[in-house]
Amino acid sequence: MANEDNCPVEATLELIGGKYKALILWHLSQGILRFSELRQVIKGATPKMLTQQLRELEANGLITRRQFNEIPPHVEYSFSPMGRDLLPVFYAIMCWGFKHEKDLPKS
Repeated sequence: MANEDNCPVEATLELIGGKYKALILWHLSQGILRFSELRQVIKGATPKMLTQQLRELEANGLITRRQFNEIPPHVEYSFSPMGRDLLPVFYAIMCWGFKHEKDLPKS
């Protein structure tokens, strides 16, 4: 068991924690998405907050950002190889959510 100074759960939550990071990663598990597509599926996230969360996920190596310098310019986001390793975690969370859906608080 890891000590508190080197807890892998804490380190993982530090990377994926945040107001929208888990939702961003979940939606990217469906495939490559543009910024505008992420804005549509992540309700309530301001462009500034979404940009901040995407930058942190990219800086931490969980997603990749690909910029297209064409007319009109656009950006696509996808899982990095390290981020892709999180997919089983998100599928397990989804299964848990379906199993306990009726017991979960409604937001």
